[in-house]
Amino acid sequence: MNDTENPYQAGAAFTQDGFVPIGEAKISVLDWGFTRSDCTYDVVHVWQGAFFRLGDHLDRFEASMAKRRLAPPQTRAEMEDILHRLVAMTGLRDSYVAMVALRGRPRVGGSRRPADCDNHFIAYALPWIDVIPPDVQARGGHLWIASTPRVPDASFDPAVKNYMWGDLTSGLMEAHDHGFDTAVLCDAQGYVTEGPGFNVFIVKDGAVLTPDRGSLGGITRRSVIELCLDEGIPASVAPITRQMLEDADEVFTATTAGGVMPIARLNERILGNDRPGPLSARLKNLYWRRHADGWHRTPVRYDAVVAK
Repeated sequence: MNDTENPYQAGAAFTQDGFVPIGEAKISVLDWGFTRSDCTYDVVHVWQGAFFRLGDHLDRFEASMAKRRLAPPQTRAEMEDILHRLVAMTGLRDSYVAMVALRGRPRVGGSRRPADCDNHFIAYALPWIDVIPPDVQARGGHLWIASTPRVPDASFDPAVKNYMWGDLTSGLMEAHDHGFDTAVLCDAQGYVTEGPGFNVFIVKDGAVLTPDRGSLGGITRRSVIELCLDEGIPASVAPITRQMLEDADEVFTATTAGGVMPIARLNERILGNDRPGPLSARLKNLYWRRHADGWHRTPVRYDAVVAK
């Protein structure tokens, strides 16, 4: 089958209906995953035919499900097989691959008990996605410090990846209103947290820091810290005030959907020469070079049987 004949070329999904083209994937409008955002998810990328840190993403997904008391019927091994099969069905060499556990519909009409719902698992593979487009990464992103505060950690554990993005989306709209590419949020006490879909880093006097609160424990964040340690660059997870962010020598963001993404403007401040900073650019290049060397690589099983 050539690419023009492949119905999964634009993406493939696994739902309660089995494997389907992405345009046919659906969930019930009564699913608590939809009506209450009662779900958790994770995203892993495929680059040049291999998953990056697949085991780490599955570990985090399992931990998130346990915290939210979600237990789909599939085992971890079955979920992993589904992810491989989805990418194989699309034929993509570079892909954005999501896994989601949803609460489901109550078995008892009108019930408000989470335990009355049958949990289920969905997953999908799409062509590669960059949170910040490549051309914007090349010139350095423009990052707005939003006025909307991040949801407190005590209200919802930020280590559980979730779709409750009301605060993040408000910050993103504010950034766009000011002509910026994306946003970062601080908490109510003025400490830096994260942005919509990425962790934030600052560089000050040669040291790299990333927030210790209000943030997902990003797999790419972990990768950046590992790279810094390998290169002898001081790096730590620490409290970062808004003032520290505004006074940083460099700023960059990091996510599965884009890797290391340098920032050139922060609100009205131009960083450096209005281009990616030298350490940010170094880490970005090193991140992808290590990919090419096979770092944390799990080859996609493209010989997986394709559903008809």
